Amino acid sequence: MNEAETRAELIDPKLKENGWDGKANPEVKIHREYPITDGKIKTSGGREKALKADYVLSYKNRKLAVVEAKSNEQEVGEGVAQAKNYAEKLMLDHSYAANGKEIYYINLDDAKEGLVSDFHTPYGLWDKTFIT
Repeated sequence: MNEAETRAELIDPKLKENGWDGKANPEVKIHREYPITDGKIKTSGGREKALKADYVLSYKNRKLAVVEAKSNEQEVGEGVAQAKNYAEKLMLDHSYAANGKEIYYINLDDAKEGLVSDFHTPYGLWDKTFIT
């Protein structure tokens, strides 16, 4: 399965199962292909490829986490560095790498990371971000 199929068939349903469903809760928003940068300006003219996060998860109009998706044929670790980089650029404390089979969670605030069975719910991620 390629990355787009993995997103549609495995990651999207898992996000919905974990409460990331804007139809069920209007305070929840999933931003797909979220623009991070326009890309570096080349000295020869033009720009390099723009950076876009596969998903940015928002709750109560606040961006809370980045999700970097990879094909289910790749190891989940292939997206970890990218997820961290995107979260840092967006100044978010939480990020995930997912390949449809596994979810790797990174908390940039306390430097804890590892495999998890589910994405945090919007409420859980909100509490981790704003209630200590």
